[in-house]
Amino acid sequence: MRHQEQLKIALVQTSIYWMNPTANMAELEEKLSEIENDNVDLVVLPELFTTGFHPSAAELSEPIGLTTTKWLLQQAKRLDAAIIGSYPVRQDRQIFNRLLFVKPDGTLSHYDKRHLFKMGSEHMTFTPGNFQLIEEWKGWRINPIICYDLRFPLWCRNTNNDYDILLCIGNWPKARISAWQTLLNARGLENLSFSIGVNRIGTDQNGIDYNGFTVAYTPKGELLNVPNEEDEIKIVTLDYNEVQSIREKFPAHLDADHFNLHL
Repeated sequence: MRHQEQLKIALVQTSIYWMNPTANMAELEEKLSEIENDNVDLVVLPELFTTGFHPSAAELSEPIGLTTTKWLLQQAKRLDAAIIGSYPVRQDRQIFNRLLFVKPDGTLSHYDKRHLFKMGSEHMTFTPGNFQLIEEWKGWRINPIICYDLRFPLWCRNTNNDYDILLCIGNWPKARISAWQTLLNARGLENLSFSIGVNRIGTDQNGIDYNGFTVAYTPKGELLNVPNEEDEIKIVTLDYNEVQSIREKFPAHLDADHFNLHL
């Protein structure tokens, strides 16, 4: 597929109503209406955007194809853009923190969070995923991961330049926000790719503070936006030539170690 030279991405940094999918989708729909005329190619929502992060989010799980899936499909069609976000999904008596990648033509793919956050007891109610996803959109190859996955470089390794964008959605607490920024930048640098992290803001029911710092880095580690704590939709534009150029001028991938992951 011929790649589009520039990709315009809307990064949704927002607070999340605790365990209230209806309220979250209603507010997000209103916020997304603000970018209807911006001609974005991709919209990215935070992790567990319908519930907030907590093991009890599993109680509000639903099968693929029901309310949240339909809502994502509607937004993709309305904006004529792909949309990404995760929510609790129930399948075969298991519950996953599942990211959907929904395109405006109605096609969708998914990724299940591989590394469950044991310090937050996520593993007590959710099942870990067992596969990676690299989705192509407008010629760009995108590798979506979820929050805690970011701490595991082997899971993100781009040895053969299989992807152009590493995209992490999170509920990453303010107390560890410096790690969020450092890891996002490192993952992009070591993988010769753009690296983007979309995080929530606000305080959840357990008193945990989130301060956003949604951020986009170029393959050279340069910032494309100024991270902050505001409730807003940040729009960044990626240039495919930046990926091509660094891979040609600094082909570190040719010296990468090859390995197989055992899942």
